[in-house]
Amino acid sequence: MTELTDAQSQRGEQAHRRSVNMFETLQGNILVTGANRGIGLELVAQLAQQVGKDAHLFACCREPEGSRAQALRDLSAQHPGKITTICLDLSDEESISAAVQAVSDQIGDGGLNLLINNAAINTPAKPAPLSTTEKQHMMEVYETNVVGPFLLAKKFLPLLQRAAESYTPEHDTGGKMSCRRSAIINMSTLISSIQKCPENFSYAQMYPYRTSKAALNMLTRCQAEDFKTHNILVVAIHPGWVRTDMGGDQAPLTTQDSVVSMLGLMSSLSDEDCGQLLDYQGSAIPW
Repeated sequence: MTELTDAQSQRGEQAHRRSVNMFETLQGNILVTGANRGIGLELVAQLAQQVGKDAHLFACCREPEGSRAQALRDLSAQHPGKITTICLDLSDEESISAAVQAVSDQIGDGGLNLLINNAAINTPAKPAPLSTTEKQHMMEVYETNVVGPFLLAKKFLPLLQRAAESYTPEHDTGGKMSCRRSAIINMSTLISSIQKCPENFSYAQMYPYRTSKAALNMLTRCQAEDFKTHNILVVAIHPGWVRTDMGGDQAPLTTQDSVVSMLGLMSSLSDEDCGQLLDYQGSAIPW
């Protein structure tokens, strides 16, 4: 009974901390991948309205000048000087290097405060059972969903370190790490959970997507251990089942509702959250 009470007390304290901190806006230099549609576009839209005048957003997608990025270009025009669109193909290491260089050139002596690895692909089409999944699907999805975020974090590490070293956490009460200082958010999913697979496998087999996101969870844990010596926070977040091209029309959450909750969560994250897999409301998801 004592253990249950202690656990309940801990969850209550965590919820209180999140509610207290959720209105502290994010700041600094923030980069979002997969920013031309869905959750990525909504992240940029809400951040553009919330962040201060000294903050800057880097919105990345494969074809910034293409027809599928028109909404992103319109959003950038609504916030002149606050959003820079960057060409980024996570399956292409040269594209990753070029994007890192472009951001570094613009930041100058500044650092990168927040890297949100949102871009991901899902192929073949849902439910992606074993019978329709080929080797090329597994490799393509892994390359974009795991290797891409790995390389991006590796190449941005000097800028993330610079941000961590130059930040003075006057208002952060949860420890040395926060998304206002220096952080990586890896966008994961509930169906990456090995423990919960029996509960949801039947309606979304999705072999490549599931296994790639499970690998992304391990990448998150590795980066969290590796980067904590630099005071860089690393967390994986499940955005919920969201109505997007990937989530489908039956999903219960809008992109707006998901992103409102996630940004509130990001603004409250601290040392104790490093290396965790959380849902968009801050609850832990079992590995």
